[in-house]
Amino acid sequence: MGKRRGGRELLRGLSKKQRKHLREFGEEHPFHDKVPGRPEATQVCELSDSSDKSSAESDSETEVEQVSVYHKLLATLKTSPESESEEEEEEDESEPEAEESETEMDSEGSQESREADGGGEDQNDVPEQEEATDTAEQTPSQQQADGIDTSCDPGHGVVEEFTDVKHESEFSLETNFMEEESGDCNADKRDGSSSQAFSEDPFKQHMDKELEEKDVEKMSTLPKTSSQSQWPRLGQVTFSSTLEKPKALKADKEVDVKQLYLHKPLESTWPKVNKQFLSSVNKPSDAFFTPLQRELFCIMNTYRDLFYPERNALTNGEEIRHAYCLHALNHVLKANSQVLSNNAKKRNQKPGADNDDHRDQGLTRPKHLMKHVNLLPLDSHGVDFSRVRMLNLNNWCRYYRQTLLFSALQDPQVNSVFNKHCFNYTGQVAVRNVPLSGSISRVVVQLPHVFRRLEAESLTSVIDTRFQFFIDKVLPEYRDAIMSHTLIYVPSYFDYVRLRNYFKKEELNFTHICEYTKKAGVCRARRFFLKGEKQFLLFTERFHFYKRYTIKGIRNLIFYELPTYSHFYSEICNMMKATGNGGDATWTCTVLYSKYDAQKLAAVVGIERAAQMLQSKKNVHLFVTGESE
Repeated sequence: MGKRRGGRELLRGLSKKQRKHLREFGEEHPFHDKVPGRPEATQVCELSDSSDKSSAESDSETEVEQVSVYHKLLATLKTSPESESEEEEEEDESEPEAEESETEMDSEGSQESREADGGGEDQNDVPEQEEATDTAEQTPSQQQADGIDTSCDPGHGVVEEFTDVKHESEFSLETNFMEEESGDCNADKRDGSSSQAFSEDPFKQHMDKELEEKDVEKMSTLPKTSSQSQWPRLGQVTFSSTLEKPKALKADKEVDVKQLYLHKPLESTWPKVNKQFLSSVNKPSDAFFTPLQRELFCIMNTYRDLFYPERNALTNGEEIRHAYCLHALNHVLKANSQVLSNNAKKRNQKPGADNDDHRDQGLTRPKHLMKHVNLLPLDSHGVDFSRVRMLNLNNWCRYYRQTLLFSALQDPQVNSVFNKHCFNYTGQVAVRNVPLSGSISRVVVQLPHVFRRLEAESLTSVIDTRFQFFIDKVLPEYRDAIMSHTLIYVPSYFDYVRLRNYFKKEELNFTHICEYTKKAGVCRARRFFLKGEKQFLLFTERFHFYKRYTIKGIRNLIFYELPTYSHFYSEICNMMKATGNGGDATWTCTVLYSKYDAQKLAAVVGIERAAQMLQSKKNVHLFVTGESE
């Protein structure tokens, strides 16, 4: 009887979730364990006469009776009457489960504890210490009548679960978002009726648009038409679409919060989160976004695809992240509220009624986003097809997907993804600012730059063409001993490995540094190259990206390919001044490029020079930097 009564008292002191975890795993959840690193108040209790228990048993009893510091803190907070009533209802509903779990604990739980403790008594046999004091013998009702607060008494283990009623009511999907879905809470904020205002919501406009077969055929076959416009902060913006006629997009000069159609909680929390990026000199109309955020969100909120290639981790990175996170949260909350609203409508629907207006879900939730996005699942996964959107059933998800790409540069691979794999029916918007002056203008050493163009038939063949051009036309000019101290800058690691293997095969006098080279190897290679013991130094772009070492002793420089980051070009060239002889006329710089490097070339020499170099009949172009005026 002692074991049964002790188990019943223990279970009554636990919540429904704690009982379930206790039945399934035979122990309480680790969340309720004692928090280490913070001493608890000293507790004095009288031991019973039966002190010959094993240490394992006493330790287990202490663990059951101790309450975490976190729960003690929560117990000091006053819960609302609503949460208390809900707790009482939960206790009443789970009372039969407590009766059933007592038998399980007596049989299964005791067996598990005996096996774990080597045949000791049941860990749940704790009534002896509970009856050690007068307070422990009283029932909870008697303790309340006597004015004794046992909510945080570790001798009872009875802790009320804390519920943040205030904030839960603000962010509850059922109480807030379903109202906004029905348009009740927005009717007083926007002009016109709630139905008219709600139809102007970009989320509803984008998701409720029903494409036709002819529209899909147009997007699959016809080319896109584009238009350009100049924005105050973003610069040159290009809008391209197949279904819409080309039009110049204009930036909103002022932001009306009501016209953003943000969910109600976001309207109040966003100004607080974004306050760190706002300047004190901002106008009242600009107190919601920075100029960059305003223009970016203006595009994102139209559900068009966006490519912004001027993100900088040190300057505007977090500012941009906040903007697209706001858009993503706004979309997710609206989608969830729509599902909850339709759930309520389905519950109130008459039996047998067939309504096709509740299609608000997809086929399944993707676990691998990039590789499995917009693909039809092989299994149904128990989906209710009456709730699946028609665009999912028609396999047209790619035409509704919005893609937001943010990069630090105009990279050909990223451009290819945006141009060939983004099919949003509302169109694509890309920021295309071209540099007027390239990074070559920041080279301070007096140096002749020889740009040599190679002809390639396709983008896939340019890799082999460049390698063959280098070993046939460029390398023989530098194999002479006079052309010592030659650094070869290689952006791609695969090209680096290919060149390293070729140099080994030809038994050339060289050393190499890459991002995987250990520190000792780097020091050894730099020393050999500086003293001239090694004629060539293979140098990868990723090593320079992560380490930024200054390589001394460079007299001849070869860019096997244009740098991915344009400012790397001037940084590598300016390493020559580390040698100490700024007027050495023997310095040379050779750069290989093709027509597929147009963006990289423009970033180095400027847009006008790049256009001339790509269209010219000559394959060799010379520039000289650092000339005395």
